[in-house]
Amino acid sequence: MGKLIFLSGMLPVVDRKPQYIGRVGGVLSSDDGRKAAEAATLSGLAAIKDHLGSLDKVVGVAKLGVYIATEGDFRDHPKVADGASELLLKVFGAEMLSGRVVLGVASLPLGMPVEIELVVEVAD
Repeated sequence: MGKLIFLSGMLPVVDRKPQYIGRVGGVLSSDDGRKAAEAATLSGLAAIKDHLGSLDKVVGVAKLGVYIATEGDFRDHPKVADGASELLLKVFGAEMLSGRVVLGVASLPLGMPVEIELVVEVAD
């Protein structure tokens, strides 16, 4: 087993500017949430690439956590989280992915709708 890199707090931010603000199922649609999850995952991948120099050193995604700020009656959490999962699938392939955790929460930092947690395994 290689070493693990843990990234938490990946938000849908580009050039330090929030791309989405608000709760999914309220101000934001499920589609907006899905796009926010994808943007947050891109931020995570950029941080990994910056740290390692290349995504080629990643040998597996040990965990994907998707935290979604939602209105109380929201039920499409998996659809929103699919934005993150499908991006990782495109980048790494199915054989490098493991399970995911998807949770609805009351709020997230800076009013963001989605926060991503990634744990990746890298070659020694």
